[in-house]
Amino acid sequence: MKRDFQLPQDDIAFLNSLELLWEAIMDQGMQWVIIHDYPVRSGYNLEKVSVAIKIETGYPRAQLDMAYFYPALQRLDGHPIGATCMQLINGKQFQRWSRHRTPANPWREGIDDISTHISLVSFWFEQEFIKKANGITT
Repeated sequence: MKRDFQLPQDDIAFLNSLELLWEAIMDQGMQWVIIHDYPVRSGYNLEKVSVAIKIETGYPRAQLDMAYFYPALQRLDGHPIGATCMQLINGKQFQRWSRHRTPANPWREGIDDISTHISLVSFWFEQEFIKKANGITT
C-alpha cells in the first residue's frame, strides 16, 4: 500500500487498528487517505467500499470534510442519496458525499482527527435513512 506522505502517529495507530488496508496517496497535488473494504451498514447496494478522505493543507489544525466512496453507493429502497457527485481519485470515479460539520459539531483542534471523521462517516450512513424516513431531503 502506498504511503506518499506522513500522517500523525495517532492517525496511523487508528488506521492500523481498523485492520483494513489503507494508503496515503498524492493525486493531482492533493493528499488522500483511502481505507479499503470499509463496512457499510445494511440498506445500501454494497457491504464494503473504499473510503477516501481528503487531507487538507494544514491538517490536523485544518478540518477534514466530506467523504468519497468507491464504488458508488445506492440505497436499496430506490431513494436517491442527496448532495453527491463524482470525483476522480487515483484513476477511479469516487462518489463524493457533500456532508459537513455544523456549528453544533465544529472541528476541535487537538481532539478531532481521522478517527473522529470516520465516526462521522458511519453517522452519515445512518443519517441518510433517518432524513429520508422523516421526509427531509438533503
